[in-house]
Amino acid sequence: MLEITEQNNHENVINMLDIQRLSTEDGPGLRTTLFTKGCPLKCAWCHNPESISPKRQRVWIDTHCMGCQLCVKACKANALQMTNTGLIKDAALCADCGACADICPTGAIEVKGDKKSVDELCYELLKDRAYFEESGGGITISGGDPLMQAEDTAKLFAALQAQGVQTALDTTLFTSKEKLDLVLPHVDLLLLDIKIFDNVRHEQWTGVSNIRILENARYIAQRMRKGENPTRLWIRTPIIPGATDTVENIKAIAQFVTAELGDIFERWELCAFNNLCKDKYTRLGLDWTFADATLMRTTQMDELLAAAKATFASSVSSASLDASADSEKISWTGAVQMED
Repeated sequence: MLEITEQNNHENVINMLDIQRLSTEDGPGLRTTLFTKGCPLKCAWCHNPESISPKRQRVWIDTHCMGCQLCVKACKANALQMTNTGLIKDAALCADCGACADICPTGAIEVKGDKKSVDELCYELLKDRAYFEESGGGITISGGDPLMQAEDTAKLFAALQAQGVQTALDTTLFTSKEKLDLVLPHVDLLLLDIKIFDNVRHEQWTGVSNIRILENARYIAQRMRKGENPTRLWIRTPIIPGATDTVENIKAIAQFVTAELGDIFERWELCAFNNLCKDKYTRLGLDWTFADATLMRTTQMDELLAAAKATFASSVSSASLDASADSEKISWTGAVQMED
């Protein structure tokens, strides 16, 4: 099992990956999303593989490379070699100096990862205030998992809330309650992935047990019932072919959500698999388990949605909840295969 590690920098600095502006997928309204680097999970289908490692990484974009080999010459550690199949980096030799990216005339080498202070990030994120406030949006901090940098994430959220900004946290919940208590008072909306309910399969596909994740989900519910932050909860389940896309998995998650979160969750999305990240793995020099996987079909997504709704309908009566209202909270999203 993977252990949780905290990225301690003690300088109010956040290890970030990117900032995405005008996002419509990370909470309500238009949002500005900060992606952090470092994740305790290693999901086999991860759509942002460059966010898993907390370290800076370099990617080589073959279509941008003109073969000048200036990067090879600039590398004092002799970590780079240009071959017939492309640029190869010896990670053991790389000094992480960035000289290769700095000298590249075409941008074929990109550095993924940077360190910014909380003050710098607050200033940068607030530039889009006019857009997200007009749409009822706000600022989301995603990852990776921001809770790997809990102390500075809490400081950034607090600074944003002090400016009257609606905040959202996208997290795996594979963390400690102490870190949750540090960050959650400054979070309005929690975006929670519940990927696989069976613990053995969860560990097989993500590298970690889901026991702590589900315990923390219950803890979130307790906080919300006491009127503590977060005030809103969205649940998302990635529908991955061969991994999470079984009726049994969706029914099991639905039973958990009904029993533990039924009175406080606002929506549950079944998010259809997409393969747009395939090039990211190639550029990182990684093999991707789902490189040849196809998109889900409409009929498959409809079947899983029906299973989720049917489970709610059969479960909420015993929990004294409104079955029809809960059913309307569940939907599926994403691109799917064209069908005849």
